[in-house]
Amino acid sequence: MRTSSLLSGLSALGSLALVAAAPFAESNVLSKRCDFDSAASPDCWGDYSLSTNWYDDAPDTGVIREYWLQLVNTTLAPDGVERMVLTVNGTIPGPTITADWGDTVVVHVHNGLQDNGTSIHWHGIRQFGTNEADGVASITQCPAAPGEDLTYTWKATQYGTTWYHSHFSLQAWNGVFGGIIINGPASAPYDEDKGLIIINDWYHQTSDQLYAAASTSGPPTPENGLINGLNVYGDGGSRFETSFTSGTSYRLRIVNTAMDNMFKFTIDNHTMTVISSDLVPIVPYETDTIFIGIGQRYDVVVKADQAAGNYWMRSIPQLSCGSNGMTLNIKAIVTYDGVDVAEPESEAWDSASVDDCLDELSSNLVPFVALDAGDAVVEEVLDIGISIVNSFFKWTVNSNTFLSDWGTPTLQKVISDGSTYTAEENIITLNETNKWVYLVIESQLGLTHPIHLHGHDFFVLGKESGATFTTDASLNLVNPPRRDVVMLPASGYVAIAFVSDNPGVWLAHCHIGWHTSQGFALQLVERASEIAATVDSKVVDDTCAAWNAYASAGAVVQEDSGV
Repeated sequence: MRTSSLLSGLSALGSLALVAAAPFAESNVLSKRCDFDSAASPDCWGDYSLSTNWYDDAPDTGVIREYWLQLVNTTLAPDGVERMVLTVNGTIPGPTITADWGDTVVVHVHNGLQDNGTSIHWHGIRQFGTNEADGVASITQCPAAPGEDLTYTWKATQYGTTWYHSHFSLQAWNGVFGGIIINGPASAPYDEDKGLIIINDWYHQTSDQLYAAASTSGPPTPENGLINGLNVYGDGGSRFETSFTSGTSYRLRIVNTAMDNMFKFTIDNHTMTVISSDLVPIVPYETDTIFIGIGQRYDVVVKADQAAGNYWMRSIPQLSCGSNGMTLNIKAIVTYDGVDVAEPESEAWDSASVDDCLDELSSNLVPFVALDAGDAVVEEVLDIGISIVNSFFKWTVNSNTFLSDWGTPTLQKVISDGSTYTAEENIITLNETNKWVYLVIESQLGLTHPIHLHGHDFFVLGKESGATFTTDASLNLVNPPRRDVVMLPASGYVAIAFVSDNPGVWLAHCHIGWHTSQGFALQLVERASEIAATVDSKVVDDTCAAWNAYASAGAVVQEDSGV
């Protein structure tokens, strides 16, 4: 990877407050225990609170939340059109994993899929000290072979809303995904937690059937989209329905799990108070429409303050960065108590008709726990491009298309000591301990990309569309937004920062499913000498032995990037 001298540019930013002594400020906990009450004291959480800096300090409840997930092939019709799907415990989305802040989560996964490996990634979970549980085929594990079992164990050091999904080829978008709720404090009061609103695009063919066309002719148009696994198509299907009681305020946890679509989310006539972006509580702000990129999550509070009736909940694909055959008809129904469920006659907010592919304003995404970014010690500038190889589109990072071997994951190489890497593995090595790392991701292509980093939240220092990054670019180091997915603007750049505080092998990639599979990825090997002590090498080796035996016997051919 080539580097750029960002430090010369940052020296001009002397007016910005920098953290010098330690990467993060001391945690701030309540002096007395308090009990969480969503309406009366939403910021309380035992000996901890909304003000606790969870990077340094978090509860340890001693509670183990244990789940069993079985992946199987079946036929379903989420929108009335039957197709083959891969499900978690027989449903789309799969069952919700729920825990409290400070719990330990143990998930047993059985691969009951036909002729298909698998791995499960816990999106946005930092996996502090549990790198092998990150669940990325070819990076932290070999795929689990059919009939094999995996157990993932991780600590809920953060709280809020996220999701899990397969990280093996394009499997997630055939149905292997579900939500995660980690209960904790909130930055605004509410009366009732309504839980997850999972939105996604939906194809009537499998992602495997569409892959060749997507790689030669560009992303195919999804026929539909779903809200919590439901929508209509033609004369078939049904809509997701939820009920409101007048005067009650509700917490909704919105997750975009799509393959290719970014959405605007809105509820007719109802404003939303946004309280969290990804797994980071923010200073609340109000809006009537919210942009949500692939992999992003927003927690909002909505008050039932309108006339009793039926109202549309809308998930609107943004045509400036995608396409969908049901652009204005991906909808659910909100019905007030005492009113019969019926087709709403409500009209969308004017803001819902604005089509763009822009993140929520950085000025709105103010983290509640204020942390400043420090001066860069490691800097990387990553140029995103595209090439055509044998008539197939391939994405590149600094001219390299990502390729990693399912049968020899990077983590296994690291803990075996002395392994070498190929240029196509796109590895950035981070040897410094607890130092600031800056990544500037830029592209001259007129496409937007949701960029996701594993193992870390990152600070969004700056971004601009239609511009090339220069060392005098304006970067905000004072309590900038923190999250784990950010939009790379079209023909522009985004600058992110994080601290090298989590030894492990971590993937960074575009979260458009087609793009990841076509090589838009890189990986960080962070503090390599410390990783082996955190990993059960026998589990890694046994999973790989089973996979390689299966792959050899079945002549399995890897056709994509490996992730």
